[in-house]
Amino acid sequence: MQQNGREPMTSNAATPTPTQVLKLALALSLGAAVSLGITRFSYGLLLPPMREDLGWSYALAGGMNTANAAGYLFGALMTPALMRRFGPKQLLVGGAFWASVFMVASGFLVSAPALLLQRLLAGLASAWVFVAGGLLAARLGSLQPTRAGFLLGIYYGGTGLGITLSALLVPAVLQAASQVVHGWSWAWWALAAASFVATAVLAVEMRRMPGDVHAAAPPLAAHAAPANPGVQVHRFGWALAGYTLFGAGYIGYMTFVIALLREQGAGAGNITMFYALLGVACVASSRLWSGLLDRFRGGEPQAILNALLGVATILPVVSASWPLAIASGLLFGAVFLSVVASTTALVRHNLPAPQWATGISAFTIVFAAGQIVGPTLTGWISDGSGGLARGLVASAGILWAGALLASRQKPLQPPA
Repeated sequence: MQQNGREPMTSNAATPTPTQVLKLALALSLGAAVSLGITRFSYGLLLPPMREDLGWSYALAGGMNTANAAGYLFGALMTPALMRRFGPKQLLVGGAFWASVFMVASGFLVSAPALLLQRLLAGLASAWVFVAGGLLAARLGSLQPTRAGFLLGIYYGGTGLGITLSALLVPAVLQAASQVVHGWSWAWWALAAASFVATAVLAVEMRRMPGDVHAAAPPLAAHAAPANPGVQVHRFGWALAGYTLFGAGYIGYMTFVIALLREQGAGAGNITMFYALLGVACVASSRLWSGLLDRFRGGEPQAILNALLGVATILPVVSASWPLAIASGLLFGAVFLSVVASTTALVRHNLPAPQWATGISAFTIVFAAGQIVGPTLTGWISDGSGGLARGLVASAGILWAGALLASRQKPLQPPA
């Protein structure tokens, strides 16, 4: 058992080659697939049948993702202490396992309070996975600074793998179980099975991850921030504020866009295509925005990406045209996870490696806080006269406000 999150370097944990670094980044992406792509974002596909079957309002349906985000916040708050106790690799694998267990539980529950608790616990475990995986991806990036943005993008783009798998799996299972009472339960179980498989692969591959990657990495730039994590995180104020609004805005889209498309007459095949393409765009985003993440040391990437997300969110409201809906999904998928990657890049550019966990956790906490507000707020607005369209308009406005705030974030130190 490693102590204080540090592991001894062993002979089989030597500095990996570039090819091995790429393979490890791809393996880490399975953690993102479980923690967000499956555990959280598959809910958008299951919300319509669950809401119809269980008689939920949009506010209660959104509340399920609010509970998930609340659990995510609690998990993020716990993560630094857990990483000191167990280390990021064990926390990554253990969190993925428990997230999969809680996915299984969701198929056995029908009462709203029990499902709210299940979503909270799943969010708790997801935070352990996502923060630990983000830290390990940042450490891998320090081994290859010229490809750091690309490697971070691979990790966060793994969420797209989970989204695409959910898009292909959930509609098929729902159709197969259409004559079964609470047939949506079978979709949760199928997703849980996929999560267990991904967790098993993670457990094997993490044995090849160097125990303390940043210790073997080249030193950070000479202008790296001094070792005072509290002060440095405070100086990320504009980026943290913008990221809070990102959390509140993007989750409204991911929670309710499928319900909106169904209201506009999209069939099961079109829904599968839309969500699968959104997931594929997530994966592709690792290459699309890597240069942006590597070039800028301030809040410019987060501002640009938040603004684009606002455009993607408003498109299906402007028109019920199916090509416009596809454009919305592709743009949203190609951008939203890169906002998450931009905050990790901001931390990596401005803080020394020993402070990365603190910085990533701070952004994870405000991200979770935004997500707590977003789904219920969007659902409450959608229960009003304007329906889901008005709810997504509000989400777009929140994202644009986040872009404005992030644009004011400056690097903590001027470039050398």
